[in-house]
Amino acid sequence: MKQFSVKIEVKLKAVVLDPQGKAVLNALSGLGFSGVSDARVGKIVELTMEGESSEEIGRKADEMCRKLLSNPVIEDFSVEIMEK
Repeated sequence: MKQFSVKIEVKLKAVVLDPQGKAVLNALSGLGFSGVSDARVGKIVELTMEGESSEEIGRKADEMCRKLLSNPVIEDFSVEIMEK
């Protein structure tokens, strides 16, 4: 078995309003940071997984995202896999 480092990024779809992002944008403006026109807030999940291949790990990570780590109706996700 090989060990893999898996990084999953979950973000709201572009068409979904992001109240956290709006709050960050307003706070940055209030602190004097100009030139920021948009802010979106997401989450990153980092996993260490064991498996035979990166393809196997990718399939498992995809299933994890669809069943638990993201809401496919309003969120998109991306998976990055690196062998340790």
